[in-house]
Amino acid sequence: MRTGHFGPRALAVIGVVLALGVSGWWAFDRYVIYLPGLVQDLRDPVGPNRPVQWAAGPDDALDRDGPPNIVLIVADDLGWNDITLHGGVAGGSVPTPNIDRLAREGVQLTNTYAASATCAPSRAALMTGRLPTRFGFEFTPMPPGMPFIVRRAQRRTPMDPPFLFHSADRRMPEFADMGLPASEIALPRMLGEAGYHSILIGKWHLGGSHGSDPVSHGFDESLELAGLLYAPAGDDSVVEARQDFDPIDAVYWAVGRAAVREGAGPRFAPDIYLTDYFTREAVRAIEANRNRPFFLYLAHWAPHSPLQAAREDYEALDHIEDHATRVYAAMITAFDRGVGEVLDALDAQGLADDTVVIFTSDNGGAHYIGVPGLNDPYRGWKATFFDGGIRVPTFMRWPGVIEPGSEMAGLAQHIDILPTLAAVAGAAPPRDRVIDGRDLTPFLTGEADGAPHETLFWRSGHYRAVIHQGWKLQVAQRPDQVWLFDLDADPGELVNLAQSEPGRAAALRALMDAHYAEQAEPLWPSIVEMPVNVDTPLGRPRNEDDEYVYWPN
Repeated sequence: MRTGHFGPRALAVIGVVLALGVSGWWAFDRYVIYLPGLVQDLRDPVGPNRPVQWAAGPDDALDRDGPPNIVLIVADDLGWNDITLHGGVAGGSVPTPNIDRLAREGVQLTNTYAASATCAPSRAALMTGRLPTRFGFEFTPMPPGMPFIVRRAQRRTPMDPPFLFHSADRRMPEFADMGLPASEIALPRMLGEAGYHSILIGKWHLGGSHGSDPVSHGFDESLELAGLLYAPAGDDSVVEARQDFDPIDAVYWAVGRAAVREGAGPRFAPDIYLTDYFTREAVRAIEANRNRPFFLYLAHWAPHSPLQAAREDYEALDHIEDHATRVYAAMITAFDRGVGEVLDALDAQGLADDTVVIFTSDNGGAHYIGVPGLNDPYRGWKATFFDGGIRVPTFMRWPGVIEPGSEMAGLAQHIDILPTLAAVAGAAPPRDRVIDGRDLTPFLTGEADGAPHETLFWRSGHYRAVIHQGWKLQVAQRPDQVWLFDLDADPGELVNLAQSEPGRAAALRALMDAHYAEQAEPLWPSIVEMPVNVDTPLGRPRNEDDEYVYWPN
């Protein structure tokens, strides 16, 4: 009997097994990114829509001698150039009259920065008045399995720097545990102690367990974003632009759902396009609370990717040829319309003169949606410390106190929101810890001259920045680079003076080092670093000499 040879039948069986193995691996490789969404559906399914019952305030109107209501509207990834006040999408052809109205009726904070170049650390600063590095909220929460999924979805050209993945520590917390520590005193708790009823509508992204959820941090009611889509994928009521060049976009479409959560309840589906849904519920919340002091934190998901627009808004912009730009512009249209409906609701309830409205974005526009010009005239994108990533449109309307159409040019940051609103509400900010922000009211009303800050700091791992007395220093290890800019002479950060001004660069680095010696260790590690082109959006041809920086999540 001979061995070492296979007959035709055995070869056929082996061929079938190999074919099944190859096809099985192909299927796994192609569809593994859908697995987390399916697991989430089993653990926390999305139920059918149900109405939200906002707790009603008193039947009788308030005595209006007390402190004003507060509405804080935060956009997600809104670029400096996304509003027509600063230029506007598609050459200014997509008007944003309602956001512009806030600037006309209040004050523009023309030199205000996000506290981070990404969403969650900025939001942590908004809620606490403290730099996110002050208490370790340095990196954006990311599920530990996310790097694996992004790695599978990655589609690179030879010129693209690769994503860098770090091994997740076995002690890495669950995604829900990566939150605002319970020991931090958040804005709604502070306002609650001053008699305000606090409501969150929209994105929280600051945890969901161990006291990090919205209600534990002082919100009386919350209607929280609990998915990643504006409507179910493929829904006839929306138009989509899928960005095949972006691995994060691929993950969003694979695992995303259109879902919200009321309080600690189960997920359920919104019954209309998400931006319009959050707007409608904000209007209903205002109506329910018209007779008591309230704080409404309206944290829209818009215009964050994935790119999904209401079909009616998309069809109204048929002058825009580029599909992705048109979808994005339609998302801006819905967002601006929502701002107008909130302002109209305050008018209808007779509350406009007794309500402070603040508008800002968590960071600049993102490079990975592939739409150019979002942050013009500034360089950089979300996840970079160039001004395009951290300089944010910010306005505040306070009738009878702030002069309409005024400007505050002094240096400010998200950390200033809490102490400013403490002054507005007559509340007591925490006194047992460092509060990095300053009360802006004297500067907004013209009572104080000068600037609230002469120095501001940012840090995300090895990537760091400081602005001091008009000069800006950025340092990074990947690539090993130093940028120094004279912002007064060069607000576009086009001329790097690091080599010609070594003494100034060294002094700013020393200032940075001294500051970070006082900051906390990160609450969790970075597990992925994303390369970000400074000037070219993702999906567009890049030049060999294009600058880039790695952002640690």
